Amino acid sequence: MIKITLKRSLIGFNEKQRRTVRSLGLGRIGSSVVQEETPAILGMVRKVPHLVEVDRLAEPVEVDEE
Repeated sequence: MIKITLKRSLIGFNEKQRRTVRSLGLGRIGSSVVQEETPAILGMVRKVPHLVEVDRLAEPVEVDEE
């Protein structure tokens, strides 16, 4: 599992990068999301490394889905 945090504003970046960040589940600066390390997610992160910060989580995280 990886934790992805939006660190920079999307202002000034092209629409494709904005859509990539939104599809990762990020909205505002400082927002974070925990995702599985799938090839699709890692590919999206590789497209916007200048906008996000990625942390690997050592243990699986329980996600409350309400």
